[in-house]
Amino acid sequence: MSQQEIAELEREIFDLTARLNRLRKATPPKPVPDYRFATLSGDVTLLDLFTDRQHLLAIHNMGQECRFCTLWADGFNGVLAHLESAVSVVLLSRDPPRLQRDFANSRNWRFRLASHGGGSYIREQSVMEGEGNMPGAVLYERSGDRVLRRNSVIFGPGDLYCPLWHLLALAGIDEDNWVPRFRYWTPPAKPEEG
Repeated sequence: MSQQEIAELEREIFDLTARLNRLRKATPPKPVPDYRFATLSGDVTLLDLFTDRQHLLAIHNMGQECRFCTLWADGFNGVLAHLESAVSVVLLSRDPPRLQRDFANSRNWRFRLASHGGGSYIREQSVMEGEGNMPGAVLYERSGDRVLRRNSVIFGPGDLYCPLWHLLALAGIDEDNWVPRFRYWTPPAKPEEG
């Protein structure tokens, strides 16, 4: 494959992504229940998670044991202020609130966190219908005292939501020969001389 073929394919992917975004924008939202979640501050509802925003981006995270979900959340954390300038953002997992916060603090995440506890929310609002707890995101919209589900997306290696995979692909590296880790290097307890 030549550089010209690669450039043409990249342009086609760009155009298809623009088409995908137009389809998402035109998708009619569907009403959903006002689910309850656990937080360190007590129980909250889906409507509460909107705060004062019209839209809520609910990041579905598999929990602290998933290094792939951690990779995506690490990346989103870097653009969180930009996201929150437009939409409310919450990271949801089944982990209990204290475990969520301890893990988030260990990663320096600034997300608001809530636990669905593996209950009805994740069974009914999975990013892929009928699949339950899997990584991705759901975009909700507020309409008065109603919550509407607008769009959802699944996260996985090579998707549009984690640029790391595309950068590694420049070197021919993919999920078959690279796996994210929670830590890559631990500094020595005592600095070495020299």
